[in-house]
Amino acid sequence: MKVRKWFVVLAATTALAACAPPADDEGDAGSGDGGTDAATATSAEDFGGMEGLVEAAQEEGTLNVIALPPDWANYGEIIKAFEEKYDIEVDSAQPDAASQDEINAANTLKGSDRAPDVFDLSQSVALANTEMFAPYQVETFDEIPEEFKDPDGAWVNDYGGYMSVGYDSSKVPDIDSLDDLLGPEFRGKVALNGDPTQAGAAFSGVVMASLANGGSADDIAPGVEFFKELKAAGNFLPVDPTPATIESGQTPVVIDWDYLNATESEKLDSWKVFVPQDAVVAGYYFQAINADAPHPAAARLWQEFLYSDEGQNLWLAGGARPVRAEAMAEAGTIDTELYEALPEVTGDPVIPSNEQTESMASYLADNWAKAIG
Repeated sequence: MKVRKWFVVLAATTALAACAPPADDEGDAGSGDGGTDAATATSAEDFGGMEGLVEAAQEEGTLNVIALPPDWANYGEIIKAFEEKYDIEVDSAQPDAASQDEINAANTLKGSDRAPDVFDLSQSVALANTEMFAPYQVETFDEIPEEFKDPDGAWVNDYGGYMSVGYDSSKVPDIDSLDDLLGPEFRGKVALNGDPTQAGAAFSGVVMASLANGGSADDIAPGVEFFKELKAAGNFLPVDPTPATIESGQTPVVIDWDYLNATESEKLDSWKVFVPQDAVVAGYYFQAINADAPHPAAARLWQEFLYSDEGQNLWLAGGARPVRAEAMAEAGTIDTELYEALPEVTGDPVIPSNEQTESMASYLADNWAKAIG
């Protein structure tokens, strides 16, 4: 069974409404061929078609993105391909920032030309900020399963994967379960990718720990308790891992998405990736347009690019599972070699629903800092 189909069967997302975006204040650069303000456009048709959208985006000339590390799901190549294809400069700010930092930046920089145009957010942060999103339906919108998008296009899932433990087998023993991480061999060696109250990867890492310790998507408390024990044992390493910290040996064990850990295996021969069969957590990130985007046409063109066959295959090249993978496989437009090379994952994947995610986020907000200190 292909992994993508597991997502379709198990996802249980709730449709959310989004507020209408305010008018753009950048003059003619925000207008499409059809006379529609780019900031209120809900599809390429509002620009008179893709040609009009491209023209409006090129008049703006810039796209502001945030929190997109070049090594994350192949974003370095995605940005390069977009710039070359459309002759639009991409200003990539704070590449190592967390999802909550994206929202904070949008609020702080609102009204300026430095505000982020688009978001790539974890589920919990996205669902808490839907009023900041502008609805937009890309040309391939109908090929995206209903459970992976807001019906009006306020947000759309983009790419996903499984939570995993990556580790340097030359520095620590092989890992067969999460409980192994509590052993003395892992003292000062186990890092979590971010703060789970702000970052999606860290959030899902705590969910994984909860599942492995008798919890569920309705009860994340055992996961918090696991990390409390990890810290008490002296094994928790409060360092945000990056490719540099992994390759230098500073973070020899990293709890993160499988497509990110798998990327490190290509650079470090001793780097292995473990997905616990008893705690398989799957998840997608949420793509959205900032309702106050300073470059609203470029923001919409970026979405069109990401959900095109080219954009989806570029995510696939980064080891992530693009949301249109199944439709593209049926149409023969997916990179078959890359698609078939995705690692098989055994066990029953869990994808928290929107309601479960919101409940767990609330619990983490109240209890994570107390547990980790």
